[in-house]
Amino acid sequence: MRAVWRIVLLTLLCGLALQLCFLARIALMTVVNPQSTAFQRSEAARILFSQGRLPWSQAWRDDDQIASHLKRAVIASEDANFVDHGGVEWDALEKAWHKNTRAQERTEKLRAAAQARYERAVERAQRRGRTPPPPPNALTATPKVIGGSTITQQLAKNLFLSSERSFLRKGQEFAITFMLEGLLSKERILTIYLNNVEWGEGLFGAQAAARHYFRVDAGQLAPLQAARLAVMLPAPKRFEKQPASGYLVGRAGTIAARMGGVELP
Repeated sequence: MRAVWRIVLLTLLCGLALQLCFLARIALMTVVNPQSTAFQRSEAARILFSQGRLPWSQAWRDDDQIASHLKRAVIASEDANFVDHGGVEWDALEKAWHKNTRAQERTEKLRAAAQARYERAVERAQRRGRTPPPPPNALTATPKVIGGSTITQQLAKNLFLSSERSFLRKGQEFAITFMLEGLLSKERILTIYLNNVEWGEGLFGAQAAARHYFRVDAGQLAPLQAARLAVMLPAPKRFEKQPASGYLVGRAGTIAARMGGVELP
């Protein structure tokens, strides 16, 4: 039992040391701009491994060098209550959990139905001496997962954490989120977020996105341009392939209409 307690104590001490490390790094961000994030390093390794080269675009811009249109658009699109909440929107998380649970249940039913149809098709093919058909795509269908994360939570995950889904990782995300909210101003959180968020393959930050999509600097973005960039954030790699899709243009118009009522930190 003494050995067990030693292991437990050592584990707790390691966990505390990790939290203090996160806390120190966040405190440093009050005066020092982060050079990279855990997500960026992961993406850099993936791109380098798959392509044998590293196409990368990112350039830091201070708060006053980023158009207020983009700040308003991102808040309107990603986190309407950014200025007011303490880092986590509990109601939004609950709604997202219920929607994801229902989506998972629907997907499992579709998979079961597809499996039954496929087994019948294979049985018929075997009886007739024919080659069985290939498995349908529905057997590997995955539910569309929506998030209820705030801008601060997204920043916490991108800065320090992996993309895995587990209760332990989510708990760590909450802890980092509260550290960010406690040590940094809302303005600083938004600035770090806008300089590090992904806007395409190897494309990070407002300046790189503004130059890539519109050939202007981040401080020169027009309202509709800013709205289109904001709409891309949930799935930047997908929208990068279709930057003028009907959904993107229509959703950008909706976000642009909301921007006037957005309060900036």
